[in-house]
Amino acid sequence: SSGRGVPQDYAESAKWFKRAADQGFAEAQYELGVMYDQGLGIPQNYSEAARWYRLAADQGHAGAQNNLGLMYDQGEGVPQDYAEAVKWYRLAAEQGYSSAQYKLALMYDQGLGVPQNYSEAARWYQLAADQGHAGAQNNLGTMYGKGEGVPQNFTNAYILFNLAAAQGNENARKNREISAEDLTPDQLAEAQRLSSEWEVGEPLPLQGG
Repeated sequence: SSGRGVPQDYAESAKWFKRAADQGFAEAQYELGVMYDQGLGIPQNYSEAARWYRLAADQGHAGAQNNLGLMYDQGEGVPQDYAEAVKWYRLAAEQGYSSAQYKLALMYDQGLGVPQNYSEAARWYQLAADQGHAGAQNNLGTMYGKGEGVPQNFTNAYILFNLAAAQGNENARKNREISAEDLTPDQLAEAQRLSSEWEVGEPLPLQGG
């Protein structure tokens, strides 16, 4: 609902988006997909959601590409197909869409729809983490802790866990406590300083490039 306490009329919005979507506007097709996906103003219908996402995705709409990837990933409205999910995640990820970068990283991390590849996973996690994606920061931190896909570096792991924990990521909060034990007091102080000074949009303050 809007700030004035007037409930948004989703049914009215759905009608408007449908008219614009029928005319081929990608943003309207995406919004209509979201409304079918979540059952806002129209009955929830995953296959209709997937249909509208695909129309917008084919026009290069990153949000629609990401959401269509998610539907293939979860088998909602379309048959589950990890390779197809990867295809759509990649298109959105290459446009800099952080949720899709994170999802693509997960696919490489777990070997779903692509051969498992930790360095590719780390690369995509890093791109999403740079944009402040807490899940990506946490998972990249885990990779630095284990030395998977990146050289093992406990300071980097702590920095990433600390950044994700500051956004309320519970896993990162637990990981941060554990990873602090791998650092000397000086290293810990330095890692805390580096993470406290970082702002989204700057390169992450990680060691070793």
